[in-house]
Amino acid sequence: MKTIRPLSRLSTVLFLLCTIAVCADTATSSTPPRPALATLKAEQAALTPVQVLESLRLGNERFVSGKPRARDTLHDQRTTAAGQYPHAVVLSCIDSRAPAEIVFDAGIGDIFNARIAGNIADNDLVGSMEFACAVSGAKLVLVMGHTNCGAIKGAIDRVQLGNLTGLLKKIDPAVASVRDVPGERNSKNKKFVEAVAEANVRLTVERIRKLSPILSDMEKAGKIEITGCIYDLETGRVRFLPREEHP
Repeated sequence: MKTIRPLSRLSTVLFLLCTIAVCADTATSSTPPRPALATLKAEQAALTPVQVLESLRLGNERFVSGKPRARDTLHDQRTTAAGQYPHAVVLSCIDSRAPAEIVFDAGIGDIFNARIAGNIADNDLVGSMEFACAVSGAKLVLVMGHTNCGAIKGAIDRVQLGNLTGLLKKIDPAVASVRDVPGERNSKNKKFVEAVAEANVRLTVERIRKLSPILSDMEKAGKIEITGCIYDLETGRVRFLPREEHP
């Protein structure tokens, strides 16, 4: 029978020191920030639209890599009960597979989240955005479409179902605008569906500007940015559409 020799005293000490160091490093890296409300206000005021967009990109990278930021959600809930200073407002689809806060690794009080099938914009939603930006200080309006969108498919196939019929008609301009995709113009043509989804995001961005002189003027002044992105349901990645210059 083989005899297992005990660790020497020096080896034991080194083992314990390494264990303590690893535990301390883990505890430090996993300690969530607990900012006060005044800190959140100052952070929002200091951010530019470009910086907010970059923070969302980095948040999506954390989500995709499976390394979300450590958070004290209960602390955030209690702190933001007294006020809110979100950085962005995201208009996304109602699809249960595309929750903005999770996709961008955001926490309580970080973003305004507006959701409606097909991520379309109407006067009420744009009014909410005006509150988010002009009143509450958000620096970015982001329209987020996604791949394999049921609302986009429904609009393409001219689905009719109660009140949904009228909603889908608001996507018709996006369907009509896509002319350079080969194949059938129906929901079975994946490339056509994705092209319409992107066109719908772009048209929604423009519709927001047209419906809201307030937001349009804020964008021209450099106070906010209005732009779009596509979320890939399969990969979890967000593809930000190229930023445009506006006179």
